[in-house]
Amino acid sequence: MRFIGNLIEKMQRHPKRVVFPEGEEPRILQAARQFYSLRLGVPILLGDQGKVRAAAEQLKISLEGIRIINPATSEDLENFSSRLYRIRREKGLRPTEARDAMMQPNFYGAMMLAMHQADGLVSGAAHITGSVLRPLFQIVQSAPNIGAVSSCTVIEVEDTRIGENGTLFMADCGVIPDPNVEQLADIAVSTAKLARHMLGVRARVAMLSFSTKGSSAAHPSIGKMQAATAAARRKAAQLNIEADFDGEMQVDAALVLETASRKLHDSQVAGRANVLIFPDLNSGNIASRMLSVVSRANYYGQILLGLNRPAADVSRGSTAHDILGVASIIGVQATDYQKLYPGADAKLPGE
Repeated sequence: MRFIGNLIEKMQRHPKRVVFPEGEEPRILQAARQFYSLRLGVPILLGDQGKVRAAAEQLKISLEGIRIINPATSEDLENFSSRLYRIRREKGLRPTEARDAMMQPNFYGAMMLAMHQADGLVSGAAHITGSVLRPLFQIVQSAPNIGAVSSCTVIEVEDTRIGENGTLFMADCGVIPDPNVEQLADIAVSTAKLARHMLGVRARVAMLSFSTKGSSAAHPSIGKMQAATAAARRKAAQLNIEADFDGEMQVDAALVLETASRKLHDSQVAGRANVLIFPDLNSGNIASRMLSVVSRANYYGQILLGLNRPAADVSRGSTAHDILGVASIIGVQATDYQKLYPGADAKLPGE
């Protein structure tokens, strides 16, 4: 809780409104109660008021300080529906279909976020990834000059020698199945920016592979990570981002100083990485989840990178503690989102 504890202190100084589209889900109710009790801001639950209240009563959870909105009866339903129609009419969406979509909590929550009625969104505890991402991609869309919307997971382990005082940022673990060189560079730079923003220190980014600096026979995936490392350095330099990038390297060389000293020389990253970039979604998702299960690490993800507004798609296996941690990350992002993505949110959807 070291990492999340620091974020909670920041949010207490800058409270935020976070919308949770899965308002009837017990873990969401527990996280929302903690969110308000810790003075982090106003949690907004979406769903049928009667069902939300019944679920809260069964759990003996107070709803004091928690807003509940039913999209189907909301006073904003017609306005939100017409805006979605204007956004998607060129894709063939009909007005009736826009209204039907806006009655779904994930679509309604995405529009609330885009319309500044919420500062961040957290969903996914009871929905598959596609149900969370589709409304965000259609309504919130990507920030300016972002080549690829991706995601990262924050892992907090007990061993403070790992990462930054036990905290690691890992990407992409949830969105792009097989990123190309440019996408990997975008993922690396976006994750480095977030790590710098959250940790307050220089990001040290390891571009991971099964090889360290050509130690294995030539393979296309090795060449891809080498090229992505060079591209990430160029992008970071252009954007004046405080970060070091190195790769390709194996994960032990990235995290363990003793191993790094044998495999690499004169690296600012090896043995001290606080950001890990994986070559594909398979390796990233498997590694992050295995680490959380085997080491009982705190797992906070997926934090979406490159959207016009801050949002997260949590795992269906998340606990209330995990969801609260993700909401804290999203809230701190919202405080200085323009610094992370200059020019983000320049106009409202449908205008």
